[in-house]
Amino acid sequence: MTERHPPVRDPHLEEVAAWHPIEGTPTKKKVAIGCSVGATIETYDFIGFGIAAALYFNTAFFPANDPLSGTLLSFATLGIGFAVRPLGGIIGGYLGDRIGRKPVLVGSLLLMGIATVLIGCLPTYQQVGVWAGVLLVVVRVVQGLAFGAEWGGAILMCFEHAPWRKKGLYTGITQAGFPVGLLLANLAFLISVPLGGSWAWRVPFLLSAILIVVGIVIRLKVEESPEFEELKEEGELSKNPLLEVLRDDWRVILRAFCLRITETAGYAVSVTFMLSYVAAEELADRSVTLTATMIAAGIGIFATTYWGALTDRVGRRPVYLLGTALHLLWGIPLFLVVNTGAAVAIVIAFVVSYAVLQNSLAGVQGAWFSELFATKTRTTGASLAYQMSAVVSGFTPLITTALYAGYGWIGPALLFSGYGLLGLLAALMTRETWGPAEREEVAALERSLQAPSAVPTPRSSSERRPTADSATD
Repeated sequence: MTERHPPVRDPHLEEVAAWHPIEGTPTKKKVAIGCSVGATIETYDFIGFGIAAALYFNTAFFPANDPLSGTLLSFATLGIGFAVRPLGGIIGGYLGDRIGRKPVLVGSLLLMGIATVLIGCLPTYQQVGVWAGVLLVVVRVVQGLAFGAEWGGAILMCFEHAPWRKKGLYTGITQAGFPVGLLLANLAFLISVPLGGSWAWRVPFLLSAILIVVGIVIRLKVEESPEFEELKEEGELSKNPLLEVLRDDWRVILRAFCLRITETAGYAVSVTFMLSYVAAEELADRSVTLTATMIAAGIGIFATTYWGALTDRVGRRPVYLLGTALHLLWGIPLFLVVNTGAAVAIVIAFVVSYAVLQNSLAGVQGAWFSELFATKTRTTGASLAYQMSAVVSGFTPLITTALYAGYGWIGPALLFSGYGLLGLLAALMTRETWGPAEREEVAALERSLQAPSAVPTPRSSSERRPTADSATD
């Protein structure tokens, strides 16, 4: 069973609007900002590892006498963090549906912060040999678990506090925390370049300690989701949300998995691998690629929010179809532009890849994925679908490096386009959750509530959800 916005002819919706107002809860803006700040910090930590893996870890934690092998091992370690993210999503989603969204938000942020600071303290290969790589893998696993638990809690808190008509905008604000984190991570690594030696990569990880304290303070002040509180009050919490969502919504999970791959694996090719590619081909120095990433991330802060808000006006599906189609077409042109070696061209390539392609998908996912699942299993379902793709995307830089070694740049270019095709097909097969009919339903409900004769009608607790119907997938 899945959920979407309910038929307005149902008078029970008037009662739903009484406990979850159409214009959202009084703390909706505070929640959106709190979730966005937390997402910023966790992205800073997780993406920082990707930057370091592309630029430093191949020689810092692995033998320096074979650069290609070191790069492969470095990206493999990066991939391990992505591989365990589904487990983190399962744990975080289960706890989010059982004990609440807020505890997961605070716990995941604290765990991520501890692991990230530890990375900045790790000994190198020159100091302890192979143990350096082993320790790096251990803390990367902890990072992956924390990041896997983060997204579902943050997005669902924001989604369930947001106005009915602006869920795309509000979840887009939370998603915008990711480009902010990307911007800060690249800024930290750019500033630390003059430090030289191991301090060039240690300092950005150690600085995370400051961000974590700020994030924890903000998230402790965020109020619990009204929808979770309603389910808890009425005794409607799922006893086993994982089993229930796998039984009832496995097709939805599979589609969302494919939708997500285009965005996250596409990023792994166009940004994470591209940093290594530009350096290997000596097309530009590190400052150019880091600056390009920072500019793209800066634009992406506003682009992600814009794409999310656009879905409130035209629907979730049309925006995603556009983004995946552009992914399909951009693979070869991306590398042709970067191969010019011109700094301006490289900046343009990063901006298009991130602010247009990646952000157009990320800005949609918060609202669309949330609306595809029932309230009582929403955190588990959305988190599982979102994080499962991390297994593929996490090892994409490794796969891309191998393709590059065997076929040159055309291999990674075709892989990027292939991810776009997969997402395009998945978008065509996934139902719209906020189309013209749904938007009109809410508009009619608003009109009915404004009428003097509108009187709330009691309903059973199992029906008391703000965006629900009983449509079967």
